[in-house]
Amino acid sequence: ENWDSIPGARGCTLETCSFRDAHDDFISLNAVPIGLSTQSVSDIKEMTTRLLVPYDVVSDEYLTFVNQLNLPTFKIKDKTYVKRLTLIIEKSFIKYFFYPVFPPDLHVNEVLEWLDSNK
Repeated sequence: ENWDSIPGARGCTLETCSFRDAHDDFISLNAVPIGLSTQSVSDIKEMTTRLLVPYDVVSDEYLTFVNQLNLPTFKIKDKTYVKRLTLIIEKSFIKYFFYPVFPPDLHVNEVLEWLDSNK
């Protein structure tokens, strides 16, 4: 209820679809997008199937990765979600991060520009 009024919640589908639509651009830059969600595997599977997402979206339902990196989160009732952010990781090192991310539907362009200029 009121999902769109929660800071950081609105735009998840738009952002996911923009990364989906730019998948070939990522590949041409020798990069692979991977999503991270605190939702369950079954919820992620439903979403990736419905939206035809060609890249992996990993479940961190138990907040292992989120807590180890101390990523920003928000809560709705008893459920914790990761705030919108992008990590550029190469060989297990975080090379760059984008936070906060706004607007979510145009953020993919910012990521692709960074990747292109940091080949």
